[in-house]
Parts: sequence; C-alpha cells; structure tokens
Amino acid sequence: MLQPKIKKSRVVASIEDASILRKFTILFLIMSVIPLVILYYFYTQIRDHGTVLITEEDFTVTLLFVVAGVVVGYFAMRSVLQKLVNLVVANKRVLSNFLTPHQLTNLNNQGNEIAVLTQSFDQMTYKLKENIRSLEVAKKTLHTVMQKVGQGISSLQNIDRFLELILETVTDALTGRVGVLLLIDEKSQELWVKSVYGADFSPYADLRIKLEEGTTMATVIKSKVPMLIPRIIGGLPSQKNVNLFDPPLVCAPLIFKDKVKGVITVSGKASGASFNDEEMNLLFNLASQTAVAVENSRLSQDIEITYFETISALALAVDAKDKYSRGHLDRVARHCVMIGEKLGLDGEDIETLRDAARLHDLGKIGIPDDVLQKNGPLTQDEWVLMRKHPEIGESIIKPIRSLEHLCDVIRHHHEKLDGSGYPDGLKGDQISPLVRVTTISDIYDALTTNRPYRKRRSSKEACEELRQMGEKLDQDLVEVFIETLQENGDYE
Repeated sequence: MLQPKIKKSRVVASIEDASILRKFTILFLIMSVIPLVILYYFYTQIRDHGTVLITEEDFTVTLLFVVAGVVVGYFAMRSVLQKLVNLVVANKRVLSNFLTPHQLTNLNNQGNEIAVLTQSFDQMTYKLKENIRSLEVAKKTLHTVMQKVGQGISSLQNIDRFLELILETVTDALTGRVGVLLLIDEKSQELWVKSVYGADFSPYADLRIKLEEGTTMATVIKSKVPMLIPRIIGGLPSQKNVNLFDPPLVCAPLIFKDKVKGVITVSGKASGASFNDEEMNLLFNLASQTAVAVENSRLSQDIEITYFETISALALAVDAKDKYSRGHLDRVARHCVMIGEKLGLDGEDIETLRDAARLHDLGKIGIPDDVLQKNGPLTQDEWVLMRKHPEIGESIIKPIRSLEHLCDVIRHHHEKLDGSGYPDGLKGDQISPLVRVTTISDIYDALTTNRPYRKRRSSKEACEELRQMGEKLDQDLVEVFIETLQENGDYE
C-alpha cells in the first residue's frame, strides 16, 4: 500500500521541480487530450454512419469534460506564470536597493514581465560586473599596499620612516588628500604633529594641538573610538594649518594596552565623496598596529639611549686615563660640529659627527694601559696594538642598529687620502666626507695638546702642519676648519 503513494509523491515532486517548458508541455497535453478524443469520435461516426450519432446526455457529459479540462489547464498555467511574475516582483525589490529613482521608475513602467525580468537580469549582471571590478581594484590596492610596506620594512633605518610609509599608504588606500600622524606629549598633554603626507609641512615645525574639553581631538582620545567628522572643532594652533584637517575627516586613536598614544587622521577625498564606516574601521585597525610600533620603538630607543650613554661613559673613562689628552673627545666633537655647521650640513649629519667624535676612541678600552699611557714613542709591536683601536670601537657599537651610522667614522678616522692610514688603507673617494672632517679635528686637537714627547703647538702652528700634510688630508676642508677657528677667535 505504501509503494503507490511513494511513487505518486515522487511523480508530483518531479513535476513541481520541472522546468517551465516541461510543465507547459505536460499541461498542453492534458488540455488537448479530451478535445482530440471527441474529434476522433466524431470522425469515426461520420466515417461509419455518414453522420454524428450522439444523445443529448452524452453531449452534456462530453461538454463538461471539455470545460473541466480547460479550467484545470487555465489554473495550472496561471500557477506556472504566477511564479514567473513573483520572480519579477522579487527582482524589482532587490534592484530597488541600488538603482537610482529614475532607473526604478523606468523599470516599473514596463508592462511586459518578460521585458522587466530581462532588464532586471541586465541590471544585476551590470552590478555583478561592477562588484567584480571593485574587488579587482581592492585586490590590486591591497597588493600595492603590502608591497610598499614590505619594501619599506626591508629598508627601514628608523621608526620615523616607517611611520611616514604607513601614513602615505593609508592615505592613498582611502583616496584621501592629507594624512596626519599626531603623538601625545605626556608632559604637556598636547598632541604634536609627528608626520604629514599630502601637504606642505616642515619636519622641524613644532606644531601642537591642545587637548581642551570639547575639541575634536580631545573627544577622539577620550572616547577611544574612531570618528567620521564633517569638520574639526577647536584646538588648531593657527589658521595656516587648517588644511591639514579639511573635511571630510576620519580619525582614529592609537591605542596600546588601553592607553592612547596619539591620533591618525585622513582628510579630504580625491573623489569629493565622504568616508564610510568600512574606511573608518580600516583606519582604526591600522592605528592599533601603528600604536604597537610606536610603543616598541620608544622602548627600543630607551634601551639604545641607555646603551649610548653607557659606552659614552666608557669612552670618557678611557679619555680621562690620559692626563695629557683629557677632554680630547669633547674638543674633537666641538670642532666637528663647527666644521659641519660651516659647511651647511643638515642636522642629521651634524649629529652623526658629534656622536661619532664622542666615541671615536672608544676602542682604546681594549688597549693595555701601559701602551696608552707610555711616556715616549711606541715600539713597532705597541703600534700594532694601538692601531687596533678603530676596529675594536666599531665592534662595540656595530650590534646596535641605531648606532650603525657611526661605524664608518669610528673605524676610519685614522685613514688618509693617500692610502697611508689605517686600519683599511682607504684612498681618495673611499673616505667619506664625515670621516675627513673627523680626521682633521682629531689631528688638530692632538697637535694642540701637550704630550710626553713634545710640547703642544699653537693654533696657527697646528693649522700650518695640517696644510703641510698635503695629499693626506682634504685641504678644502682644512681651509674651512681654519676659517671657523678664525671666526671663533681660536686662531692664535
């Protein structure tokens, strides 16, 4: 008994799941079979009897079967077509979410469901293609961002360049005009501009924003959430800097262990549109990672500053051992800075000269005291030991990444342009300008200092000896140094 029911159920399900064309074929056959049977009956009557022989009762029954078949066929066909109409309505409802009012009106004015359905599918296909294009653009953008960050990380020398790269990358990714990274000054409780991308801004400008109650930046920091802001309220130091925060503006706090370290903002849209929630969340996620980098850099800097101060103290201790050359490091550093400023070097190079000069004799810590403090000329073996101090000094600071830029000066400050120096016997252009400056300052201070085997030279006498060293020293720099001594009243 169960077998026929199961078969019947399967047949019904098969018809329900069939295509529209198959359903139409089945219904057409059902509607056509009764009229065809009747026509065939009439044909046989005429063929056999020459006329149609049918009673009124049989005709009534036949007519009822025809009407029933038409009615069943009508409702069945209507059911099939109703599903098609419902599909059109559903498509209209979906399209209303992203079509313009004008496009939606044109779609609703279409009376033909097939035309509407065709148009709907066209619109959906167009939107799908647009989404695919958007995904491709997003994929390319992400690839570009990761490539730039990867290249940047592989060539970074300090956190400043890394932060500049992050700011440039996120501003371009959000198609913004200007990106600004601000950090909190813990002492004054002010925000100061660390880096700017997309606008004219001097890296040496001390631009600060007060965190007053009710100002935009104070609100972002207090709430610890990203914000979309139509315009920035209060706290700007002057009108000339307002272009750094032109609306539309999206900003996010730099949070590390629930403490705000700063704020990153992106303002203006190249397309003229506004920022959206997805872009705001992207900035917030990036800000969180940036906060970790800033904090790690601060901790690393604290360690490296401590290390620098420690080895500086060691260098000064070595300097203090020799009563004849005591103060040598500070004097060489002062002369190097004088020459650097006279040459118009940038702040970074002058700082390198000063720090390298303070540490250039650090390697003497590895030289025995009886050699360092010997009263008289050194023997050949003692000179071999003494000439090791540049290499020893370099080996001490080389492991510290932030001090690597000092290695060249520390290792090569005894090199000469004619190749007669040590430890590598460099010649000419192989010796960098900063090393040349340090070498001149070092020799000058040695000449103007009393030694057990000779008396100190006067400034004029020492300068004359520098000139007489000819091709061993950069004579252009020697003349610049002499000019600085004369300008400072030290040439006597």
